[in-house]
Amino acid sequence: MGFAELTLTSWGSPLLLIWSIFLLDLWFGDPVYRFHPIRLIGSLLSYLEKWLYARGWNGYLGGILLGLLLLGIVLGCYFILQEFLNDLHPIFGWGIDLFIGYSLLALRDLEIHGLRVWQATTDSNLMKAREEAAQLVGRDVEELDLTGCNRATLESLSENLSDGVASPLFWLTLGGIPSMLAFKVISTMDSMVGYRNDRYLCFGWFGARADDLMNWMPARLTWVILSISAWILPGYDARMAWLIGLSQNQYMPGPNAGWGQAASAGALRVRLVGEKWKNGRLQHNVWLGYPDDSAEVGADSIPKLIRLNRYATLLLLIIISLLIAIFN
Repeated sequence: MGFAELTLTSWGSPLLLIWSIFLLDLWFGDPVYRFHPIRLIGSLLSYLEKWLYARGWNGYLGGILLGLLLLGIVLGCYFILQEFLNDLHPIFGWGIDLFIGYSLLALRDLEIHGLRVWQATTDSNLMKAREEAAQLVGRDVEELDLTGCNRATLESLSENLSDGVASPLFWLTLGGIPSMLAFKVISTMDSMVGYRNDRYLCFGWFGARADDLMNWMPARLTWVILSISAWILPGYDARMAWLIGLSQNQYMPGPNAGWGQAASAGALRVRLVGEKWKNGRLQHNVWLGYPDDSAEVGADSIPKLIRLNRYATLLLLIIISLLIAIFN
């Protein structure tokens, strides 16, 4: 099966699907509705977790079984729905692919959350800034000042450019909506059970490691497209984006989170991260960025990174389009 055939749906071209998903997300943001795929996956995961724990399957094998059950049920439901709609008319099958793909891309949603923090810090509204930052980050925000809220927002926007944008587009390109859904299943597992605590250390191992594997290439691709975009756009430091991303990505826990954050710190010429507290415990205490750059991050850095992220996404889509055209 050729590269383009992997993304070909029953109606329309793969490029039409990919660009339509991107434009819908850019124009309307993440749709809010009861049966959102991520909500359904999360609800199913919670049910299966309780079911497995009730039967004593709370170790490594239980976590693997959770992943297999989730993937089997979610993909099975997708293929049944796709077959039913295609029988009605191929355009309906293409339409459900479009809507699912649009629901699984998070660029505009990240921008909206980032701009809310920007507005709050611009207005010097610390309580609102903390409230909005808490929607983006999974750390304690009670002690953050306005600068800390700005830093936390930049860190989330840069890390989630990989998790919420580059990775979904990467897997959409490789295997169409089924691969994109599979990635989101694994990503949801990591966010819900992939913790190093007494309950999930063994049970969440599979989700966490599978998420690392599926994000490995997109995270490094994010570093590349951020660096190239910083070179194209005025007001950014492409050289530092490349060098800081390459040399400091390992400062963050896990194999993937540091690539986008370090590249963004270099591109914006700021210092990011520093102390991170979660549940009252110091989780991390290492700075990203050139040592002489300032950690006093102004609010204007948020729309500046949003602009860089958007151009990086456009660059990724252009690369994808060229690859599909070449291998078609």
